[in-house]
Amino acid sequence: MKIKKKRTASACSKTFVSFVILAFSFLHPNVVDFEATWIKFSSVHAQQSSIADLEPIYLEDVKIIPGGQSIGVQLETLGVLVVGHHAINGKEGVASPGEDAEVKVGDVIVEINGHPIKSMDEIKAMVAKAGKENEPLHLTLKRGGGTIETNLTPVLDERDNEYKIGLYIRDTAAGIGTMTFIEPESKRYGALGHVISDMDTKKPIEMARGTIVESSVVHIEKGNQGAPGEKHARFSADRNILGTIVKNTSHGIFGNLEQHVQNGKYDDPLPITSADEVKEGPAKILTVVDRDEVEEFDIEIVSSIPQEEPDIKGMVIKITDPELLERTGGIVQGMSGSPILQNGKVVGAVTHVFVNDPTSGYAVHIEWMLKDAGINMESNKTWQLAG
Repeated sequence: MKIKKKRTASACSKTFVSFVILAFSFLHPNVVDFEATWIKFSSVHAQQSSIADLEPIYLEDVKIIPGGQSIGVQLETLGVLVVGHHAINGKEGVASPGEDAEVKVGDVIVEINGHPIKSMDEIKAMVAKAGKENEPLHLTLKRGGGTIETNLTPVLDERDNEYKIGLYIRDTAAGIGTMTFIEPESKRYGALGHVISDMDTKKPIEMARGTIVESSVVHIEKGNQGAPGEKHARFSADRNILGTIVKNTSHGIFGNLEQHVQNGKYDDPLPITSADEVKEGPAKILTVVDRDEVEEFDIEIVSSIPQEEPDIKGMVIKITDPELLERTGGIVQGMSGSPILQNGKVVGAVTHVFVNDPTSGYAVHIEWMLKDAGINMESNKTWQLAG
């Protein structure tokens, strides 16, 4: 039998706070050779990318509050990310100093001339100074699991009389997704259900810091076969901060809440279902399709894999609720992290939509998200100590 492979896309919104759609932009206002390319959250199976860890906690009975709220996500990268090259019209012709120095897309600039780099502002000033003094910049780049050193000499762009290095760079990312759960004792949360990766490099974003904020859905672009829909939402960078982001992993973002968050549907903790206990059949998802109201919709768990190892594609789900199908066409980008409930328990979160069938998609088992959040059953501690 010939099996047709399903095309999938991340269920997290790919259009971010642009002036046209949302009247807000959180891209850095001061840029060095920067092209305004929007950042999206793409789902890529990847190793953890984080600045710190969440200390393990062990609970006798793990119960979590399901989310469903629309959240704005803001990240600052660890160093400055290289996302592209471009040519410069210099005095001696067309030049591309970044390429000449063998700087590659996906490299992270961590130091220049021995000075740790945290933002694009720092690079802009150093490029101007080196250009005027006709001195090369000594770059330390993070590439893969190691670092490399290279020298790069700025070139004066004759069109605007500014020194440039021929690199498109970026130090922030912003987008929307959905809160999955809150652990009420520790105030830890999990969201999205998949890693945040850069749109251009397709690599997980290594973050220096991040926050989640309140978000309001202002429009839904319905999905169709071959064209997944998406949520358009509005949020403000400096208001209504809900919490910090500590980890960006294969199974979502995780951190600590700073404000009390409610969804108005399920504000009391619910038990969880492990991967080997999930049943095929009816279930519910919690998500927002209008402003900030969390609503409950019917779905079917078509299949569930009783996984022993973490994977973001643990379940296949299908939207069956006529109202949600009418309003969204199925699973749309921005639903990433929408919690799935079955028989009064939290079983997982939405992660992907099938491009050729937007009514269906993948979901991750909740136990893998809890693991990345450092939340464990007390029985697991006993087993680990005995092993």
